[in-house]
Amino acid sequence: MDKKRCGWCGTDPLYIAYHDTEWGVPVKDDDLLFEFLILETFQAGLSWITILKKRENFRKAFDDFDYKKIARYSDKKVQSLLQDPGIIRNKLKINATITNAVAFMKIQEEFGSFSDYIWKFVDGTPLQTHCKTANDVPANTPLSDALSKDLKKRGFKFVGSTVVYAHMQATGMINDHVVDCYRYKELNM
Repeated sequence: MDKKRCGWCGTDPLYIAYHDTEWGVPVKDDDLLFEFLILETFQAGLSWITILKKRENFRKAFDDFDYKKIARYSDKKVQSLLQDPGIIRNKLKINATITNAVAFMKIQEEFGSFSDYIWKFVDGTPLQTHCKTANDVPANTPLSDALSKDLKKRGFKFVGSTVVYAHMQATGMINDHVVDCYRYKELNM
């Protein structure tokens, strides 16, 4: 019998694998949190499947999402990225990724880890929503508004409330699987 899933993942095997193994799983590892932050930044205005299909290209282009290296990218590296057909070639988003890498490390210095910083917004525990349909899932919330505002105050770019909410969903800070999705119960801690 087929498992009941959130409707947004459709029938694409890549989307299904992402839904089943990653989306909504609590992430406390700084490297993976940064990866998702980059990917969510590039996703702004695009579909997530577009980003998933280019994820390995992003990984290669951005040095395995190594924020320490990214923070030191030169103009030459930016120009190289702008020529890379395997990624989204948006100069503002590429520059934002470099800016965000620097801001990310400043948060690590202040809080010990980016994970400690970001998870304090949900008191360290994933929020459990009870959405019956995809239409019940918000694009943003007062909580994502507050986190977005704080990230911007700390120098981050392309971290509007909708991008931040998507990041919170992806990294398991919020369990937005619909209640009849098999993953909802698995992640309802």
